[in-house]
Amino acid sequence: MFKIIVLALVAVAVWVTPLPATDKPNIVFILADDLGLGDVSYYAKTIQNQEPVVSTPNIDSLAAQGLWFTDGHSATALCAPTRYAVMSGNNNYRSYAPAGVWSTFAPTAFKEGEVTLGTVVRDAGYSTGFIGKWHLGGDFYVPGTKEIYRGAKSGDLIEKVDVTRWIGGGPKYCGFDYDFTAPCGIQGPIYLFYENQRWSPWADDSEIVFFNEQTAKNPKDVSDKGPGPGDSNWDTREVGKILSSKAVDFIQSGAQSDKPFFLYYCSPMVHLPHCPTDEFDGRKVRGSSVTAHLDMLADLDMQVKRIVDALKASGEFENTLIVFSADNGGLQDGKATTAIGYQPGGEWNGSKNSPLEGGHRVPTFAVWPGHIKPGITNELAVNQDMVATFAALVGTEIPKGQAQDSNNLLPLLTGKGSFQQRDFFINQAGSRQELMFRKMPWKLIIQSNFKRTSFEPKSLYNLQNDPHEKRNLINNPEFKTVVDQMFSEYMDIVKSGRPTAPRQSQ
Repeated sequence: MFKIIVLALVAVAVWVTPLPATDKPNIVFILADDLGLGDVSYYAKTIQNQEPVVSTPNIDSLAAQGLWFTDGHSATALCAPTRYAVMSGNNNYRSYAPAGVWSTFAPTAFKEGEVTLGTVVRDAGYSTGFIGKWHLGGDFYVPGTKEIYRGAKSGDLIEKVDVTRWIGGGPKYCGFDYDFTAPCGIQGPIYLFYENQRWSPWADDSEIVFFNEQTAKNPKDVSDKGPGPGDSNWDTREVGKILSSKAVDFIQSGAQSDKPFFLYYCSPMVHLPHCPTDEFDGRKVRGSSVTAHLDMLADLDMQVKRIVDALKASGEFENTLIVFSADNGGLQDGKATTAIGYQPGGEWNGSKNSPLEGGHRVPTFAVWPGHIKPGITNELAVNQDMVATFAALVGTEIPKGQAQDSNNLLPLLTGKGSFQQRDFFINQAGSRQELMFRKMPWKLIIQSNFKRTSFEPKSLYNLQNDPHEKRNLINNPEFKTVVDQMFSEYMDIVKSGRPTAPRQSQ
């Protein structure tokens, strides 16, 4: 049986001394989309000691050079809420939209002056760039006016919203000097690129059209999120190449600057629609696996290769901290399961949207040659921890009351200073509004509603004895006290608004 190992470290409050300006490394943070542990062959080979059912050689090669977190998590089990938590360092219940900001045209959840992943690095003198999927709202004008559009997010909106300009609430608002952004990634219902807040046409003859199955060059590009404003030349099959090309350009430009750079690269792979390209830099993609879904892993793997190759070609690889994570767990794939035994969560039960471990336990590792010793750790890490970790690395102090759920992992990564463990872990699942409270060995799942006005304990698991979450103990009288205590503690933590991550002090 797979066992969870909990290391007993002494929690000592320290302030990690920031590096001198000349020693500050570049930072590249790669966030994949819908990527589970079962999607990365390194995990099967190294953690499970099994023959992998998929192949991700470039991700594997990078992971082998870094520290892999077997207890690495996304902030939630679903895309948009995780992206808020990663950017802000806060759990989603602190946002006006606890279930996530899904509409391209919704107000931003970030408050004026609030630290973000971008600002903590930019304020330390870095050149900052965001490339990829956003899914965090934004401001666009109603045509011919200065009124901000807040209407429907899909459908024929050509006459209702001016999508040629991104007025506010986008990457620039969050501290990024440069951005090349797909508001919804590849999933729609907006099928457009923006570069520095302006529509970036796909080709010289591109037009903004009502992008549907009749106007799309590839009808499968119109995802289940529906039609909407789109580039007449939009082709999902080539998006990974375009985004990674922009990442290469940003790295090359940053390498020629006298400032260190930070790239936050949000790949939209391997989200629906699964429209694999034929080949990527000479590697076969379409038809390389048993399903189009798993073909997309090859696309993601090649995006990572381009980024790593660009760092090496520019001489910056040795001086770059690279962090890899995902926005939630992997996708169910019945055909792949039947054909090759594919499981999105590896040995963990659950997948995207689920409160079970496979819904939010994701591939997580960090690489920094000469500073991070390659290996494997059982320490808990959450991708929203990057705000505090990067701030500590570059020497930016986070004001009290901000990034309250972001833990500084730098001492753990570098072995310098004393790492503070979380005493507990609070996160949430997806569209069914389940909430999770983990205090080892226990994990309590709480059923809530969209407005978070009702809370009811739903499941209790002992993760040490039952890591696959097969035995729900919620109705066992023997554990009623555990349920009551954990539920009371969860409610007190949330209602009080206190931080859920250790605080650093001088």
